[in-house]
Amino acid sequence: MMLRTMASRVLDDSDRDEVLALLDADPVSNVFVASRVRAVGLSPARLGGQMWGFGPRGGLASLCYAGANLVPVNAGSDAVHAFAERARKQGRRCSSIVGPSDAVEPLWERLEPYWGAARAIRWAQPVMEATEPSPVPADPLVRRVRPEEFEILLPACVAMFTEEVGVSPEAGDGGALYRSRVAELIRIGRSYARIENGRVVFKAEIGAVTPQACQVQGVWVHPDLRGRGHAVAGMASVIKHALDCFAPVVSLYVNDYNAPARAAYRKAGFKEVGTFMSVLF
Repeated sequence: MMLRTMASRVLDDSDRDEVLALLDADPVSNVFVASRVRAVGLSPARLGGQMWGFGPRGGLASLCYAGANLVPVNAGSDAVHAFAERARKQGRRCSSIVGPSDAVEPLWERLEPYWGAARAIRWAQPVMEATEPSPVPADPLVRRVRPEEFEILLPACVAMFTEEVGVSPEAGDGGALYRSRVAELIRIGRSYARIENGRVVFKAEIGAVTPQACQVQGVWVHPDLRGRGHAVAGMASVIKHALDCFAPVVSLYVNDYNAPARAAYRKAGFKEVGTFMSVLF
């Protein structure tokens, strides 16, 4: 049977070892999906979606996480074709498609005629990584956020999300899911900020963690304080904490048009290693 005629299949916990081996082959690109699988396995009920596989058992070639996000993994043209067919038949259930641009772009080309126009497309998002402490001094006032500071941090998180994504995370369910995620990251010690007189100056979270890599998200500087070096020094501090506490590689991805952020990340010690693309609904 030619690969092009093969359909994707829904994976389960019996596929876990093979799935993790595939994910760990590119730990930076796959950190989000790998963190989910390591945390909860492959049962759809626990995963919050399905994991689709392409290739026979023992010869798994590609994956696609189909939850709140649709995330292709190591997906060549045959796998993209198979995943697009399954996604088309299932109908859109995700709020975004995100992953390596060479897989997301052809996947979206196949789905757009059926799913309709996207709200926004981020065609090029450089993936960046740091593997050693920053060459610039870390901000000593950036620290883990404490649980009692949740109400101070939350408005900054909402502002960051709205600025980045273009819609408020409080839409729909009133922000209940988003609030619980912010609280959870604080609880497990993966939310960092510089807070002065009840105001967030800088913040960032470590949203995904595996033994090989972790991913920084939600980087934000108060609008009144931008251009003063808080992002560079703050990220230097986050790199140090992440390398010390979580993984040997610290990663993130950023919109290509966000020149100030890209410059700040480079100055803090990140280098570009790949390109993501996101389709937002």
